[in-house]
Amino acid sequence: MTVTAVGSTGLPAVEPLVTVTQAGETALYTQCSPADVEAIIDALEAAGGDVDDAADRAKKTPEAVVDHEPTATRLPTAGVPGLDTRARSVLGGCGWRRPTNPADYEAAAGFEPPDPEAVLELGASLRGRGWGDLCHDAPLAETWETVRGAAGSPVVVVNGHGTTADTLLLESAPFEVLDGAVALARTVEADSVIVYASAADDRAVDTVREAAANYPELPVGVDVVTGPPEYRAAEPTMALEAIEGNHRLEARLRPPGPEEVGLHGQPTLIHTPRTLAHLAVGLREGELPGTRLLTVTGDVDATATVELPADDTLADGLDAVDLNGRFKAARVGGRFGGLTSDLDVAVDPESLAAADLGTEGSVHVLAEDRCLVEFVGKTATFAAEENCGRCVPCREGTTQLAGLLRDIYDGSYAPEKIDELVRVMSTSSICEFGVQAGRPVRTALSEFEAEFEAHADGHCPAGSCLDPLEA
Repeated sequence: MTVTAVGSTGLPAVEPLVTVTQAGETALYTQCSPADVEAIIDALEAAGGDVDDAADRAKKTPEAVVDHEPTATRLPTAGVPGLDTRARSVLGGCGWRRPTNPADYEAAAGFEPPDPEAVLELGASLRGRGWGDLCHDAPLAETWETVRGAAGSPVVVVNGHGTTADTLLLESAPFEVLDGAVALARTVEADSVIVYASAADDRAVDTVREAAANYPELPVGVDVVTGPPEYRAAEPTMALEAIEGNHRLEARLRPPGPEEVGLHGQPTLIHTPRTLAHLAVGLREGELPGTRLLTVTGDVDATATVELPADDTLADGLDAVDLNGRFKAARVGGRFGGLTSDLDVAVDPESLAAADLGTEGSVHVLAEDRCLVEFVGKTATFAAEENCGRCVPCREGTTQLAGLLRDIYDGSYAPEKIDELVRVMSTSSICEFGVQAGRPVRTALSEFEAEFEAHADGHCPAGSCLDPLEA
């Protein structure tokens, strides 16, 4: 009997998760204590390795016992609430393979050098995942071709800074990310890959660094670099500033973009771990998986990161969590996502954009006792404090927006001024920080204007907002 440690599944509510596998059958034991683990091991030894018999003998009942191919390379999840989402291609190794053991990834058909033309073909359909991706929501192949034909020494940057789903992949499936990055580096003839992560994500940094050291016959150099644990440090050009060692992070003016003049003046591609893991899976399986990763957080018992078919809805993602209170609304699409009470929206980027929601891949749940005026006010204050200060629409706009929301508590409500300010910010800012910073307020005004009017009249409908916001 062999006992091995693997990474997180992305669903802390079922963890610690113990899987017992023998001859194509796996028992899954959720929320195991150290005593539970000992009992399961003792039962397995007493049963001579028989999974069903061990399940009968153990003091803890398995959540599910799943039949599968003996050579399965993905976590069997049937019958486990939250994990059983019908699609687990990119997250398949999370909680199943040893993160830094190349043999486990090789058994999943990894490390095969791809044909550059196959990479470019997938890149024509694959879209960048996350606001930290240089090609956020855009097909990748054209940018890859630009870098491929540019003068200089191309660089591939893996921007894994600060997003729960990206951190999960670096911690639990780092070879998936590195394999995608290496395939891309081969295609554009890059000499190096740089993995960039938040200095606060120690486990992810250590894991991906060890995985890079264990990568067999690595054809390019791989460095792991950390940046400050600040939200703006994930913006693609500010990530380059951090990697270069600049203490003041400011968004770079474009054009030219990083694909022409990037890291240290060289043509540079910047993609998130999610993007590159999708590429690796697509190369291995001959087609892209057609899924999206979604992280559910906020007023829930535990954060969950799940993988869903692109035509599933936001509501399907909430099946992975237990809510703390009755649902009122959700901020969809990251820190500056849109506010909505309608979760019957598919998770593909077109559907989300059509609903004026963000495509970052997250849902922050708000229970009915949450004050939406206070919530978007704090978001605006955060934007005013955390922007890089380089461009006027973002620097001054976020400060003015926080002020206009604060004025509501004094009875001054000016929706026309708010709408115009947000429009200027979204159309004139030089990076996604400023473009998106006003969206929470815009969408909240669209659907929940009655709450803003009530606050101007001196009343909080949620009964939770007592004092004016500080800015």
